[in-house]
Amino acid sequence: MQKQLGRNTVVLLGIGHTNAHVLRMWKMQPIDNAQLVCISNFPQVTYSGMLPGVLAGQYDEPALEIDLVRLTQSAGARLIVDQVVGLDHVKRQVLFEHRPPLAYDLLSIGVGSMPITQGVEIQPGGCTPIKPMQTFLGRLREDLQRKTTGAKRIAIVGGGLGSLEIAFCLQQRLRKYPEWAGLVEEPAISLISKSDSIGSGILESTENRVRRCLQERGIELVTNAEVIQVSPDGVTFGNGEKLDADVVIWATGATAPAVLSELGLQTDERGFIATLPTLQSRSSEQVFAVGDSGTVIGSETRKAGVYAVRQGPVLWDNIQRLLAGRTARPFVPQRDFLKLINLGDDQAIAENWGRSFQGRFWWRLKNYIDLKFMKMYQDYRPMAMSTEVDAEIPMKCLGCGGKVGSETLTSVLDELDVPKHPDVIVGLDNPDDAAIIKTHGDQVTVTTDFFAAPFDDPYLVGRIALLNSVSDCFVMGAKPTSVLAMVQLPLGHPRAQRQVMRDLMAGSLEELRRMDATIVGGHTIEGPRVTIGFTVLGHQVCEPKTKGMLRSGDQLILSKPLGTGALLAALMQSELVAELYLPLVNSMVMSNAVALDLIDRFSVSAMTDVTGFGLAGHLAEMLIASNAKAVMTPANIPLLPGFQSTVSKGIESTLAPDNRSVASKIEISGVELESNESAVLFDPQTSGGLLLGVGKDSVKEVLQFLADQGFVESAVIGSVVDTGCEPALSIKT
Repeated sequence: MQKQLGRNTVVLLGIGHTNAHVLRMWKMQPIDNAQLVCISNFPQVTYSGMLPGVLAGQYDEPALEIDLVRLTQSAGARLIVDQVVGLDHVKRQVLFEHRPPLAYDLLSIGVGSMPITQGVEIQPGGCTPIKPMQTFLGRLREDLQRKTTGAKRIAIVGGGLGSLEIAFCLQQRLRKYPEWAGLVEEPAISLISKSDSIGSGILESTENRVRRCLQERGIELVTNAEVIQVSPDGVTFGNGEKLDADVVIWATGATAPAVLSELGLQTDERGFIATLPTLQSRSSEQVFAVGDSGTVIGSETRKAGVYAVRQGPVLWDNIQRLLAGRTARPFVPQRDFLKLINLGDDQAIAENWGRSFQGRFWWRLKNYIDLKFMKMYQDYRPMAMSTEVDAEIPMKCLGCGGKVGSETLTSVLDELDVPKHPDVIVGLDNPDDAAIIKTHGDQVTVTTDFFAAPFDDPYLVGRIALLNSVSDCFVMGAKPTSVLAMVQLPLGHPRAQRQVMRDLMAGSLEELRRMDATIVGGHTIEGPRVTIGFTVLGHQVCEPKTKGMLRSGDQLILSKPLGTGALLAALMQSELVAELYLPLVNSMVMSNAVALDLIDRFSVSAMTDVTGFGLAGHLAEMLIASNAKAVMTPANIPLLPGFQSTVSKGIESTLAPDNRSVASKIEISGVELESNESAVLFDPQTSGGLLLGVGKDSVKEVLQFLADQGFVESAVIGSVVDTGCEPALSIKT
């Protein structure tokens, strides 16, 4: 059973070190009568402590990433990937750039910090900022490879510990893997510090060790150098001198991200949120500011990851205290902490107990600490299932993968005596994507569809459910005019239910506005999980290109990549990696309204959309209705990223086995039905693309038109080879 919606909503804005601890603890022991929502600009977060090690080649890139898609799914928390633009303190709402507000009872802000650029003129293409860290390695590599003659010098601006590690570790990367940056020879590296010292508060003995290592490794140290301009050719200092550089890495000290100035909260002189010792904002006791995002007024604590980590347990305790009506407790920072500087060659410089050290032991200690820390946050095993779930019934996939199988539907309809009506033009006698009925001398296209929400983001679910429902209307040549909503809300507190309903409807209405349609009513009930769908009424604007109109010689064009069924199944099992999340979502929110233009402008003979019954199932419907044969080339079928690796793990939608029953309706040859290679044929799609029969002379212009409309992966996947014969599907492997 799905957990009921609780009364309280805890929101984490940014999943840095401190907020990540709350997410981890929530997974271990969620707070009763509450739900957790995580907001991030990216579907993954990067652990800064391991970035230098990845840069040096000591770790693979995934080692420093926390996959928020998998972690939130496994913790039963909601993930929102969007940009926050403000807060409404009266209504206690987070305001977004692209979606409706989100109500909160408690909010923790942990968006980190940004390098200081105030007073510096940075020309386009002039530098590579270290933030956002999620994209730093890719941007750095691109900037290095862009230098066709090879980078001769790399300048690193910033004299803190992070800058030092970048200098040492980048040098090791370029020496060991020059092909990574497309370099012919090793470039010189210059480290630029605004002050006379380096290391930001380290002991003199530690600084001396660092200076000695820089000198031994040939890294130029430029001190007392204030950068006032960065151009594609290098940097200019306040005294007018210039240092030529092909790539400039910007890694200066911490300043507040721009979003903090938009939140209406008291800040310190640098723009960070001013807090009490309890980590609560001085402007609102319902808002926490943690890690670099907050400054405890009166404290001398520096911006450092170790303090953010140590704030985690205090924040978790205070969230529980405030929800229970108790007083929050203060965070007491430690006076000093172990500092470890990765030299990139399996050595490190250390500072602790008022002394400095250097050697392999300290690198091994840093490696142990970092790997232990990341292990806690890279455990994506789902929470234990409720004992109320029947263990003999497999967990069903949701989305269109959760629909009832075609055999079940067909057998039930065959048993029933469905009455006929003269107003029905297209109905169950010759079923197609939508029904067409007469009303008072005119005709209206009618269709309905709904599904159980495949993930915990009601706003996105509302958008996708609406697009999924109206798709059948489009492929029948009708323009949607109005819809009736069918919504099942989870049991729970009325306030939480209203938030879910508001998000569902906001997402739906966003898409309805784009197609100049509206919602005219509907019905809502309570149940175990979010389920939503729409009955759609449409005005016929084009002659419908029904499934039974395929012609011999038609080329079969697929507009969208396939794979949503397996990927949504992976998401439910906390197996969908973060880099696959946005491509999956972006595909599902592409509207099939383009079908109307295709019918109107091109030689399209027949059309359907590929949804729950998969490519083979929907193509089979077309072949049977047209009494035709087809040849398909699976290698031409566009796939969503990660589909093949997902099915190779044995992950597929629970509807996929039933979809294979299409083989009993038509002859399928040339492929093993149970093989991974054939999985794409039977994968059920949620808000899938269009399948068109197009005359050969129109193929090129149809593909170009689709690409111009954003369907850049549309492709010819097969052809109709005969009509007036027993339907069959031949697979060219």
